[in-house]
Amino acid sequence: MTDISLPYFSARPAGDGGAPGVVVIHEGNGISSQLLRLCQRLAHEGYAAMAPDLFFRAGGTEAADVVSLMATLTPDQTRADIDEAIVQLRREGAPTVGVIGFCMGGLLAYRTALASTGCDAAVCFYGARIAAELGRPLCPTLLLFAGRDEYIPSADIEAVADHHDGTVVYPDAHHGFMRDGSSSYDDTSARDGWRRTLDFLGAHLGTTGSARAD
Repeated sequence: MTDISLPYFSARPAGDGGAPGVVVIHEGNGISSQLLRLCQRLAHEGYAAMAPDLFFRAGGTEAADVVSLMATLTPDQTRADIDEAIVQLRREGAPTVGVIGFCMGGLLAYRTALASTGCDAAVCFYGARIAAELGRPLCPTLLLFAGRDEYIPSADIEAVADHHDGTVVYPDAHHGFMRDGSSSYDDTSARDGWRRTLDFLGAHLGTTGSARAD
């Protein structure tokens, strides 16, 4: 079987001329319509967004169930794929590149912040198991959690918050509160999380400039 290059969804500002880049790392459910909408929202805000399909070696997002797909990933492979996406964005003209991830992607974004010298900022939404891998990121890092998360113990969230000043916890939100169109979506937390994300990326990556809308 012939190997293929890292596949990804890309959304960028119209007339892009060196926009800052953001690698968007998917949840355990893979490349979803919600994730693509988020990439488009980032592009509207002036960022070149790239969402790599980390499940491509197993046949892509719908090739198997979530547990089976996640079992195909290894830390070395995911790190190499995310680094490749960062390099690709720089190759396309991005002067700075950050990462943003959700759930599984939140953990992978945190790992990227700990290990990648090519990453300029990281935003990690409800990243499971971050508490077991706490370290000192090489770039500015924003961590956001749900106070009523069904998958991340409150003790783990407290450990992260104790380790990382500025960790945000939404007390009434559930896991997946940014996942618009789902039962877990929480509008108040999602709006605030999006505002914080844009402010953070703007401070550490810059922006080509566009209307900032909630």
